[in-house]
This record gives sequence, structure tokens and C-alpha cells, in this order.
Amino acid sequence: MRAIRFRSSILVLVFLLLSGGIFTSPSPAQTLSQGQLVYVPIYSHIYYGDQERAILLTGTLSVRNTDPTQPITLLQADYYDNDGKLIRKYITQPVTLGPLGSTRYIVKASDTAGGSGANFLVRWKAAAPANEPIMEGVMIGTSMGQGISFSSRGVALKEK
Repeated sequence: MRAIRFRSSILVLVFLLLSGGIFTSPSPAQTLSQGQLVYVPIYSHIYYGDQERAILLTGTLSVRNTDPTQPITLLQADYYDNDGKLIRKYITQPVTLGPLGSTRYIVKASDTAGGSGANFLVRWKAAAPANEPIMEGVMIGTSMGQGISFSSRGVALKEK
């Protein structure tokens, strides 16, 4: 019985070693850029049930400078609806995020103008090559005592 457990343990250990479950290779180096236009999905509401009832969501656009030495500057954070129509410009003058700095822009739950296909376009630049920032949409809402939350990651559309 003891030999069977030992062999099973060895097999599990070999599987973990071969599959990378114990020793993993380091992640690739962060991509450097001097600016991008980034698309970030954000939802003002989502639907549930056969009658497609809506749950209103508060949306947060989170922008995080991942570079420990270089500042980045946000030039644009524009909010668009389902049809790609501009609803609101959140930045009226450039916003500089210091190294490892962050900021956020809020779409209130009562603001349903964006629809379930709303999004942000965010443009940023840096004076010197910098780590790409992380841009996420974080949505949260409640309905009938139930809570829902989820996030979406931004996608770079083009380099500066």
C-alpha cells in the first residue's frame, strides 16, 4: 500500500514538473512604448433573464502607470456609446501620472447613455520609452440583493 502511494506521489511530481506547475519560466519583459491609443470596454448595464432585464452598473476606468521610473501623460479619455458616438470627454487638459501612479474615471450607475457596448478610447504618451500602462474597466452593480462585478482589459489599437 505504501509503495502505491509513493508511486502516485512520484507521478504527480513528474506531471507538475513537466507541465510547469512547480517551475515556471519568467514572464516576458514588459513592452516599452512612447504612446498608444487604447480601447477599453466598459458597460453601463448588462442584461439577465428571458425578458432581458437590465442591471445598472457603475463603471470605473482605471489607468495605472506600470513604469517605476518614467512618468506618462494621458491626453484623451473619451467615453463612447453602443454606436460609437462620443458621449463625454473626461480629460480637458493633459494629466501626468508619475512612476507607478494611477487615476480613475467614473461612469455613474444612473448614466445609461453608453449602453451595454460602451467603451473608452484612451491616448497616452511618454517622453522616453516606458512600460505600457494597464487600463481596465471595472464594473459593479446590485439588483434584488445580489451583487455583480467584473473587469475588462484595454487593448492597444496603435502606437504613437
